[in-house]
Amino acid sequence: MNTISRFALLAVVASLAACTVLESDKIDYKSAGKAPTLEVPPDLTQLSRDNRYAIPGGAVSANTYQAGLANNPGMPTAVTTVGDVRIERAGSQRWLVVNRTPEQLWDPVKDFWQESGFLITTEQRNLGIMETDWAENRGKLPQDIIRGTLGKFMDSMYSTSELDRFRTRMERTPNGTEIFISHRGMQEVYSTARQDQTMWQPRPTDPELETEFLRRLMVKLGVSQEQSKALVAAGAPAQTAKVSNVNGQPTVEIGEGFERAWRRVGLALDRTGFTVEDRDRSAGTYFVRYVPPNPNKSDPGFFGKLFTFGSSKNDAPLKFRIQVKGSGNTSTVSVLDGSGAPDSSANAQRIVQVIADDLK
Repeated sequence: MNTISRFALLAVVASLAACTVLESDKIDYKSAGKAPTLEVPPDLTQLSRDNRYAIPGGAVSANTYQAGLANNPGMPTAVTTVGDVRIERAGSQRWLVVNRTPEQLWDPVKDFWQESGFLITTEQRNLGIMETDWAENRGKLPQDIIRGTLGKFMDSMYSTSELDRFRTRMERTPNGTEIFISHRGMQEVYSTARQDQTMWQPRPTDPELETEFLRRLMVKLGVSQEQSKALVAAGAPAQTAKVSNVNGQPTVEIGEGFERAWRRVGLALDRTGFTVEDRDRSAGTYFVRYVPPNPNKSDPGFFGKLFTFGSSKNDAPLKFRIQVKGSGNTSTVSVLDGSGAPDSSANAQRIVQVIADDLK
């Protein structure tokens, strides 16, 4: 075989190797903690205390917890349950329901993220919120011959130009805890026609990535690999959400009762980057901040879009209330202005559409 033929063969092998790895879409995260810090606006972590997470009367002992379970019948057995863990699904959203207290789950969940290659940047036990740093999924890199030979020595030269971070939210329930995982991603793109400069911009939320980490967390909590895959595959049928108009006010109609609708709307707000300043579950209200898009203004950059913050005086964040009302097996989500009056503005219509799109 001559030299040219050898190089041609090597090129074909490298191409096939790259395709194989990309199709498998492996998950192998490497924290970006050692890279230049990607600061998160302080407001993002300044959420008010959620009283549902507070422990009446202080700490709960193991005996008290077991006694509580005895007085409250456990969740019905279903194909989506193994031991004390089950997964629920509505549309593209999934979450875990675990018959353990948030206090029992906090350390295992933290260990899970660290074992998955992330650093923990936010811990708010009183709110049940934990957030990772930005990390790169190195499993997406093609394992071609060149990288296979030099990658271990020049690994920093290879990049997917994508970063991910995850927020975990734990909600206390009468029988245990509901665990939600929301994903946020960004990608590096060229910002000039000459392709000599780059910038970071948000990329869409990945529900499949959220589901995969929920499945892996199930394994961490004691479910086997085979069982976790079966539970994910046997998720409950999807529930639909649609935009409607009630007395001139845009709303989202959800075919679910208040409990599930409240959880789903909270997860939608986490996913879509609204700044949740406070929440009042008894009134079914989330207090949020929102910056309307301005097509006449130059691109504000990654954080300006993703977290809906505005840095200029002309783009000051607007305050709204997202209200969830339940009636039997249906719920309605509407937007109120900062003073609590019904809002039918263009901004309210945009907010309703964003929530509805995520709930589908």
